[in-house]
Amino acid sequence: MKKSIKKGFSFGLTSGIITTLGLIVGLYSITESKLAVIGGIFVIAIADAFSDAMGIHVSEESDKTNSKKEIWEATISTLFSKFFFALSFVVPILLFNFGVAIIVNIAWGMLLMTILSFYISKGNEDSHGRVIIEHLAIAIFVIVITYYVGRGVRIFGVV
Repeated sequence: MKKSIKKGFSFGLTSGIITTLGLIVGLYSITESKLAVIGGIFVIAIADAFSDAMGIHVSEESDKTNSKKEIWEATISTLFSKFFFALSFVVPILLFNFGVAIIVNIAWGMLLMTILSFYISKGNEDSHGRVIIEHLAIAIFVIVITYYVGRGVRIFGVV
């Protein structure tokens, strides 16, 4: 895979997993509303995918060693990977009881993160376990924090 596409894909996938899981768990802990969570996922899939793609685009433009083609490859791969992976989290919500769907989504996100982390560590000749644990720990941290922030908002009626 070309470096520019790999960069955009891995960024979009990572952002798609962590941002979407954070949103899902946070909104679930506040509202327990399937409609709110599904709506949030669609908003993330569109707005954040374009935002991340723009961020990669500007970042890649600032590196004068990248060609225009490489910049656009990274941009487009970020956009599509973020968009499609974020939307993949809607499927369990449509198929399962809401509580089960949250668990399935967390498992799905951790599986995707593990696979990506394995390939990154393999390509960089790093310790597979260290890289996987590091990446999963960050994702789990976001999930836990967004859950408790959502509970706090719900309990204290901030909304």
